[in-house]
Amino acid sequence: MEQSLTSRAVLVPMLLLGCMAPALGQERPASSSEAGATNIDDFEMGTPEADKVNPPESRDERSPFTRDSRFSGQLRSFYFNQENFNHSREEAWTTGGSLAYRSGYFADFVRVGAVAYTSQRLWAPECCGGTQLLQPGQKAYTTLGQAYGEIKFDQRLAAAFGRKEYSTPYISGNDSRMTPNTFEGVSAYGSAGGQDGAPAWRFGGAYISKIKERDAEDFVSMSAAAGAKVNRGVYAAGGRFEYGGFALGAFNYYSADIINIFYSEARYRMPLGGGNTLTVRTQFTDQRSTGDDLLTGKAFATRQGGVKADLSHGAALLTVGYTKNANGADLQAPWSAFPSYTYSQVEAFSTAGESASMVRAAYDFSKLGAKDVSAYALLVAGGGIKAPNYNNNELDLNVQWAPKDGEWRGLSLRLRYAYVTQQGGGNPDTKNIRLVLNYDFPNR
Repeated sequence: MEQSLTSRAVLVPMLLLGCMAPALGQERPASSSEAGATNIDDFEMGTPEADKVNPPESRDERSPFTRDSRFSGQLRSFYFNQENFNHSREEAWTTGGSLAYRSGYFADFVRVGAVAYTSQRLWAPECCGGTQLLQPGQKAYTTLGQAYGEIKFDQRLAAAFGRKEYSTPYISGNDSRMTPNTFEGVSAYGSAGGQDGAPAWRFGGAYISKIKERDAEDFVSMSAAAGAKVNRGVYAAGGRFEYGGFALGAFNYYSADIINIFYSEARYRMPLGGGNTLTVRTQFTDQRSTGDDLLTGKAFATRQGGVKADLSHGAALLTVGYTKNANGADLQAPWSAFPSYTYSQVEAFSTAGESASMVRAAYDFSKLGAKDVSAYALLVAGGGIKAPNYNNNELDLNVQWAPKDGEWRGLSLRLRYAYVTQQGGGNPDTKNIRLVLNYDFPNR
């Protein structure tokens, strides 16, 4: 059964890519990163600027704090159904979303913002919790997940305090359920260079004391979220350099007596002519216990290395990737999605000693008559795990409709399917289905 799945799943992306060839000159498809995962290109510690409603020549004489205030929101409905190896089932259908406010700057120096989130139960059998769409016991929740202030020192340097979302490889929103992770702390961030083709820098540092996890109302200490029965925060610092097609970034996360995580990633993008672009990436993670080893009660250290190549041609994107984990311990990602290149819809492929090989094919069907429809097929084959444990293979299929303009702009509908098999063990296969509907309200 496993060999049959592997051979079929390898053929699916290759056949899909073959169907792509006649359609040239279309927009490049989306990133090959898994939903919720943050690579170094997505590094963001600030709050992205809202669309300018009032142009510079506007005669609006109100205070910028009021004039530039923005309200926005998102409606979200999510259906999740998973059949597990142990015969259990996780299932729920929810609705909810978020409502956000951000002020303009007061005295061109400080602004405030807040985001409220909710996830309400439409249908959720009591027997089938664990989807992370609802709280334990299939309970609905509503929470003020962000309440922050931002200070602008100049156009290139800023700071933030309070509760907000960050986007770094190991501290991020991981927004792949009803609501994202958000964090409590203080941070400073900025940028330099980048004008007229010059080298560009982005950098930031933070002390993060607490996290509100995706299916939670309340904030808990970062160490408690990682699994330790103490209260510790995380010091994080890093940055990204980019020049031409080359980018290099690194981030370090240190939690006293808990864990230190170092992550680095390099990327090089090169045009090949004929509408082709090749992007090659490498990543490296080092994780180890710190101080009194309170996370597991003993010292540990482990590493992961990975490589990924994206070949884009018009509306097509073909990706291959590989990761290898050291034998020291399982890798951990307690405050984000796992940034590994082989991280998938169900499996993280983060077990000690595990290796994983990935192939993915994506296509945007807009110029074939299915406007704003895109799809991808992905296979990850695991290896290196020895008995009594088992290696897994995962096949993912994804179809999305996301209008870029017109009356449906802001709406997206996404269907995701995953099929996971174990190489031995006699357990049933795991199947995962997700249907996600989003509607983003424009800034007003």
